[in-house]
Amino acid sequence: MTVLTAAAVRRGPAHWWRSYLMMTRWEVVGLRLLLPITVFVQLVTGAGFVLGIGLFFAQITPTAALFVSTGVVVITLATVGLVMGPQLIAAEKAQQVYDFVWSLPVPRSTAAAAWISVNTMIAVPGMVMALLVASWRYDLAIVVSPEIVPAAMLTLYTATMLGYAIAHSLKQPVLINLITQVTIFAMTGFSPVNFPKEQLPAWLAALNEGLPLFHMANVMRAGLTEGIAADVGRSYLTLGAWAVAATAITGWVLRRRT
Repeated sequence: MTVLTAAAVRRGPAHWWRSYLMMTRWEVVGLRLLLPITVFVQLVTGAGFVLGIGLFFAQITPTAALFVSTGVVVITLATVGLVMGPQLIAAEKAQQVYDFVWSLPVPRSTAAAAWISVNTMIAVPGMVMALLVASWRYDLAIVVSPEIVPAAMLTLYTATMLGYAIAHSLKQPVLINLITQVTIFAMTGFSPVNFPKEQLPAWLAALNEGLPLFHMANVMRAGLTEGIAADVGRSYLTLGAWAVAATAITGWVLRRRT
């Protein structure tokens, strides 16, 4: 009877919730020196990106300003999940503490949920700062609708789980860091995040139709603007498919470690 009771304690919603709180505290304490700096960097990056991209235009039109400003919001959210998360996991592997972290007696899903929560703390201030600076710099008519909440949540979740899938699937920290650098390059230069997809070559625009970054930008624009986001339902479905696939890959990789 005692064995059954002990087993029961380690299962169910109450155990999951306690484990989630413990892992969230673990992440926050582990980043206690980096967290304030990281949030500050996100604030500066969000504001700086909005102002810096505008320098590429001699005279920026209202539509172009909307694309740039909403695109920076997406980059702010996606970078935390696709770049920062994998780089931290790569650091854990390089420092040989990765196995210890994943040997903790908690459900695997609580670690991912805790990191998503920390990502939210890091990314949301930068997103808000980017919108405020954009509204001031370009005198934009940003229309924040309730749709921005599910759009931001799905964007952040998908980016985080894609980063998780990459970082946990690869053994070499150097390779993980290399992929994150390529991701930044592709995100800013070859994905229709800060500009309409029609400005890309036809083959590259078609490729981006199947990739998540374009759809992240589309759902976020639907929650922040009127008239420049199209086929939003398809973007939600595509993002959902990427989120499910990345979650499944991460779960499979981590189950193999048990």
